[in-house]
Amino acid sequence: MDPASQDINLNSPNKGLVVDHSDSLSDVPVEGAAEGAVGNAANPLPPGLTEEEAEELRTELTKVEEEINTLRQVLSAKERHATELKRKLGLSPLTELKQNLTKSWQDVQTSNAYKKTQETLSQAGQKTSAALTTVGTVISKRLGDMRALPFSNSFSNYSIRHSISMPAMRNSATFKSFEDKVGNLKVGL
Repeated sequence: MDPASQDINLNSPNKGLVVDHSDSLSDVPVEGAAEGAVGNAANPLPPGLTEEEAEELRTELTKVEEEINTLRQVLSAKERHATELKRKLGLSPLTELKQNLTKSWQDVQTSNAYKKTQETLSQAGQKTSAALTTVGTVISKRLGDMRALPFSNSFSNYSIRHSISMPAMRNSATFKSFEDKVGNLKVGL
């Protein structure tokens, strides 16, 4: 079997079989074939460009494309070589990822935005801590005041919920002091 006359189209029902090309259109002249000096119908010459200039540009394009392919091959070889060197050094992709993350975290920590955020959060934490300490002190004092009262006075006929909602409780010095400290906390933040 002559390979030139073999059908190699993988989708063809005749693949691998010898095909008769006697009806081939290769001997039929194509219209505009003589127009090669002026350009072809698929790629007409741009205005102001001669056939010689177009040919020079095509030649240069071919050379540039060959250089690009050569550079791709060189780059691919260099990448394989770098991968091999990393493997010999025991550097795995996971190790590289860890190193990149560590460096990125260090970069973040040295950035001004991170420092300002850290300072702001630190100040907010200090103010919150002070406020909670104040609230805890007020509650402890109030509980101490309640312990000092006789047992019968601590639990009268009114429920605790009722006593908190009573206007007399709202007007007490302890409640007002608590309100002032919470208000100061809001203003301070």
